[in-house]
Amino acid sequence: MKALIINQSEVRRLLPMDECLELMDHAFKIVSGGAAVLPVRSVMWLPDGTGLLGMMPGCLQQSGIMGLKVVTVFPDNQGSGYESHTGVVILFETEHGQILSMVEGGEITAIRTAAASGVATRLLAREDAGDLAVIGSGTQARMHLEAMLLVRPVQRVRVWSLSLEHAREFAERESRRHGIVVEAMNTAREAVKGADIICTATPAREPVLFSDMISEGAHINAVGSCTPAGRELDTKTVVRSRLFVDKRESTLKEAGDFLIPQNEGAIDEDHIHGEIGEILLGKVEGRTSEHEITLFESLGLAVEDLVSAHYVYGRALEKGMGTPVELGGSAVGSA
Repeated sequence: MKALIINQSEVRRLLPMDECLELMDHAFKIVSGGAAVLPVRSVMWLPDGTGLLGMMPGCLQQSGIMGLKVVTVFPDNQGSGYESHTGVVILFETEHGQILSMVEGGEITAIRTAAASGVATRLLAREDAGDLAVIGSGTQARMHLEAMLLVRPVQRVRVWSLSLEHAREFAERESRRHGIVVEAMNTAREAVKGADIICTATPAREPVLFSDMISEGAHINAVGSCTPAGRELDTKTVVRSRLFVDKRESTLKEAGDFLIPQNEGAIDEDHIHGEIGEILLGKVEGRTSEHEITLFESLGLAVEDLVSAHYVYGRALEKGMGTPVELGGSAVGSA
């Protein structure tokens, strides 16, 4: 049987951000509606702690697909010329278990992660939110800016990074790309002051966003930390926020932004107000006032990769894109 190999540039062409926003809306509903099998990801750290190999399986039986994303995460790659996330999504059909496609996973991760935050922002940020702070200057910072511009009337953008040079490069490049003014700031506090949308997209292991920086009514997308021992937000920020997640089970096992305050006794499991999919399905209420701070803790789920990869696969077939490769699948001795 032939499988379709779809490379990074093809993913970029086949998965526009505005279309991925609707895919993530659908994916969140699948998760909270109980229509997906989603084991918690398996992570293998290198002995020296410089990077990890993550394995994220999932099954969407109603869609006839199952699969696995295999991804490496090397946080110190930022600024080196190498992406921090590199991987592949392997897509199978559920009738006979045959490989349909192998899709470049780094680009899917970049697009779908920002699109997921876009869905959360569409649900939780104030309708008039237009002052955006981006903490970080890498791939996710770039993609989150694109997503935020699609879901809210953003009028001002500020960026801060550990490297001021990288922040200035980001500001210059993205200003040209979007036709808006992006300001590089010297400190995170300057970037966040007065912002009503904040996206943290850093490899930080210690907080970069503190409660006393955050204005009333802000919405936060926390996407950089995905391990129990690392976090981007201080405890007071999490305590102060109305917290929503992509999946409760994953948050309770993997999210340092939640687990560290929990271990300190500052919050318990009831602090999670709901999943994004539960808001979409009308099971829980999102923002309840103009003044409260809302927080989306994003870990990323295999369903997001599978829905995206399946969409890319379908579009590639329609457009004659991708490279067919014989990967077997026929029984030995069969006619």
